[in-house]
Amino acid sequence: MKLLLVDDHAIVRSGLKRLLAPLPGAMIAEAATGRDALVRYREDRPDIVLLDLNLPGVGGLELLQRLLIEDPSACVLVFSMHAEALYASRALAAGAKGYMSKNADPDELLAAIRRLGEGGRYVENEIAQELAVHGMAAGNPTQRLTERDLEILRLLGEGRALAEIATELGVGYKTIANTCTAIKAKLGVARTADLIRLSIEMGVS
Repeated sequence: MKLLLVDDHAIVRSGLKRLLAPLPGAMIAEAATGRDALVRYREDRPDIVLLDLNLPGVGGLELLQRLLIEDPSACVLVFSMHAEALYASRALAAGAKGYMSKNADPDELLAAIRRLGEGGRYVENEIAQELAVHGMAAGNPTQRLTERDLEILRLLGEGRALAEIATELGVGYKTIANTCTAIKAKLGVARTADLIRLSIEMGVS
């Protein structure tokens, strides 16, 4: 089984390699950035890509979409620090075959890889339960949120004021205010207070 590990943290890639090495016929390649991952994918055509969402430059979801354009049959298992159903829902809607958080048990990660290797799909058990409870299917309005939208929602949920968010993200206050207006339209709410409530309810973090 040919695997491609895409994560910008060398220590994570090293740990994954040790975990995955005993898999039958495991051939493991690595990439630290989205650009490197595209090059390695073209060279190796791996059976499964383990993809972190938080990558420098080309983000994880954008890379997922590029891989699927390159190869519509690409088999991608998202392996992310985010254990919230919202992120899993977005990744699955974008074409990932599975989703695991970095909090998952190593045995469950191995089970997920085996499942994908057999042509199936796999979502971490706890996240799958949350997806079922909240009904976060592909048609959910949250699918229209960008990564920047999610970042702003997260900061709102932490109680940050718009001016503080603008400073943290290095943009103008008006830019943040306009983005919040767009997020409200996407989610069908009218007030910033509603965005804060939704952020907490959806567990954006």
